[in-house]
Amino acid sequence: MKRKRQLGDLQFAIMRVLWERGEAPAIEVHQALLEERGLAVTTIKTMLRKLEEYGCVEHRTNGRQFIYRPAIAEADVRKGMVGDLVQRLFSGDSAALVNHLVQSGEINADDLDRLREVVARKRKERGK
Repeated sequence: MKRKRQLGDLQFAIMRVLWERGEAPAIEVHQALLEERGLAVTTIKTMLRKLEEYGCVEHRTNGRQFIYRPAIAEADVRKGMVGDLVQRLFSGDSAALVNHLVQSGEINADDLDRLREVVARKRKERGK
């Protein structure tokens, strides 16, 4: 992504389809989202063009059909969106986000166990 871009809900849904499939024509993206979104194929095509303008997707041609593929990694988008969320809602305090998730019950016991493992692994890596 050439510049930091926050993806809207539909843009993220389209990108998720492309990340899962690797590449797809607009009609396949539309079909993947049809039940969930109920949007016209023209709407999906417009969003794909906008995502290409933003540098999020690229296309190749197959006859007269455009085949779209992600130009950005899901992890990079997630990192940017989570960073923005932490900044906007928790004044940049990521521990406050985790505390909120724990206190609100969004993190269950299994999630806490996995979180402990991640924290232990990160501490070990930093100790080396």
